[in-house]
Amino acid sequence: MSIAKTLLTRCDSKCELCGSTNSLAPFAVPPKTDITVDNCVMICDTCTTQIEDADKMDVNHWRCLNDSMWSQVPTVQVISYVLLSKLASESWAQDALDMMYVEEDVKEWAEKALLSDGEKPRDVNGVELKKGDDVTVIKDLPVKGTNQVIKQGTVIRGISLGDDPRLVSGKANGGQSMYVIAEFCRKK
Repeated sequence: MSIAKTLLTRCDSKCELCGSTNSLAPFAVPPKTDITVDNCVMICDTCTTQIEDADKMDVNHWRCLNDSMWSQVPTVQVISYVLLSKLASESWAQDALDMMYVEEDVKEWAEKALLSDGEKPRDVNGVELKKGDDVTVIKDLPVKGTNQVIKQGTVIRGISLGDDPRLVSGKANGGQSMYVIAEFCRKK
């Protein structure tokens, strides 16, 4: 059975956060990035959009967390804890967070997710870098373990992001893939 089908069976074809049945897709719970049954929740487009873009967050939409926080699924517990923590300035969210009980390993995962969420790879100007962006190297950078240098002005196309928010990876000059410190780049 595929991951998506397993998740749909687990959630009874409803968003594991708000209960919507529209446009469901797996969402990897940070700081995990791989799509597996144990790392994902099945959520709707509305929840995904609001999680990925804090500016689009509708506080009233997240009142659904009063129900989802009691889920027996650890990934649902983690994402509920994270979202309630972000909404803690709302009295109802703080009350729910105070009532919520999670196992120690689940709380540890949620704390890591909260820490990783604040750290996004940023270029020299503080602009957030995202997967697929093109960047320009702003100064000559030695390549660790070799005598090569990535020259200032080199364009790295279609960067990838890893677990370390300080680093981006990509191929420079069509060569071998390498990691570059994000703050030594400028988004194109």
